[in-house]
Amino acid sequence: MAVSVKLQARQTQNLAMTPQLVQSIKLLQMNSIELLQHIEQEMEKNPLLELADESATDYVRSGEQGREAPPEASSEKKQDSAGVSDELDTSRQALEEKLDSNFENEFDGDRSGGEEGSEAFHTTGGGLGSSSGPSMASAEAYNLEEFTAGTVTLRDHLNEQLAVMKLSAVERLVAGELIDSLDEDGYMRRETGEIALQLGVPEETVLTALAHVQQLEPTGIGARDLSECLSMQLKERDRFDPAMACLISNLDLLARRDFNQLRKLCQVDLEDIMQMMEEIRLLDPRPARAFDHTPVQTVIPDVFVSERPDGGFAVELNPDALPRVLVNQTYQAVLSRKNGDKREKAFITDCLQNANWLVRSLEQRAQTILKVMTEVVRQQDGFFAFGIRHLKPMSLKQVADAIGVHESTVSRVTSNKYVLTNRGLFELKFFFTAAIQATGGDESHSAESVRHEIRRLIEGEKADKVLSDDTIVDILNKQGVDIARRTVAKYREAMNIPSSVQRRREKRAALAIS
Repeated sequence: MAVSVKLQARQTQNLAMTPQLVQSIKLLQMNSIELLQHIEQEMEKNPLLELADESATDYVRSGEQGREAPPEASSEKKQDSAGVSDELDTSRQALEEKLDSNFENEFDGDRSGGEEGSEAFHTTGGGLGSSSGPSMASAEAYNLEEFTAGTVTLRDHLNEQLAVMKLSAVERLVAGELIDSLDEDGYMRRETGEIALQLGVPEETVLTALAHVQQLEPTGIGARDLSECLSMQLKERDRFDPAMACLISNLDLLARRDFNQLRKLCQVDLEDIMQMMEEIRLLDPRPARAFDHTPVQTVIPDVFVSERPDGGFAVELNPDALPRVLVNQTYQAVLSRKNGDKREKAFITDCLQNANWLVRSLEQRAQTILKVMTEVVRQQDGFFAFGIRHLKPMSLKQVADAIGVHESTVSRVTSNKYVLTNRGLFELKFFFTAAIQATGGDESHSAESVRHEIRRLIEGEKADKVLSDDTIVDILNKQGVDIARRTVAKYREAMNIPSSVQRRREKRAALAIS
């Protein structure tokens, strides 16, 4: 067959990810804080963008719609202001004559020009003379909310204490290396022999330096394991007696709630074991916890769900999480009338297009969030009315099919967004749970509601009737939940609930003491 070159027309369809479409997708999955930061960045780049004037919205909310006061009210207001001013002047003169003093302002911040204008304030008395600095007008430009307190790291805190300790030069060097080797919890995980080999000093020197480090605050710093950390804190409280030392050395038995074996080893009765266990609970297993300066993100709800008088539920977007962005058409018109070159006109046109697209994208984002949350409330009305036991299994596809969008759109909407309800603050992902089959072919149950029921059953059990995993399975089967024992065990462990054997030992011990 001969090979030849020819032209052939072909018609195809594909999705082009334009920059505007990428921006819309990113806006959809941003939380409220990320959205505010993104809008601030866009306003810095685009001079045509501006936030809506909140003062104007206040007039609308108050129902006054920005109306001006009548002339009579203005004149009365001026007369009242003049009367108040005259009364204050009279009171001021009377006080000055009575106290033989004057109330002149010694701090003149309104000076301008000349040598006096460069002086921010004058300080009299005490031989301080005059001082120059920023004017009062420039001082008002400072925003105190932008200043944050400096953070003290664990290393800085320990080095400050180490500086006042009486140590030799070698011990101080080794102690500094030990401080740098502490992990985020304040433990010394490295072997002392390894550090001695690295620094070229005897291991006894490293142990001596470690003893000095363990004397620093907070107590427990430099411990090599949990037992040593708790022992150091108990010694400081003068509670490290032989019985407590035995209990600390058998923390594995304490974790298993094997109180009978602990009584034999510590040679004390059950009441003393329970008291020592309460003292251990008051200790801090992570002594460096106070220096964990992980920034805390403030959760701003994106949606409000409130109950209406007729029994239904109203869905409302949080206006604080959705800033109103406007396009300054006046500024755009002024710039367009100017005689500029082609680059300037192209820049203005590009800014106008980007501004209009951002406003439309924000509006579309708000409408999509509102549609998704409205459908969630419709399908989960039992939860909002009666609680978590009535939470239904729901998937992203169910909501997407109901409102006519793609499943990925619902996933982006529910990521890192929160709703404030009469039952608390929840992440939107909370309402999407897996389904657990029901016995007899009935409606499926939500995995979250099943976990809640397991927790409720365990919290209501008695010391003489502790529920095993098999017993919980039987109870749930009678309630119409088809669940396996391994699933119950998995849910129980995920909620940090000990096994039935450990719970029985703890409850019997508490019952014996009481």
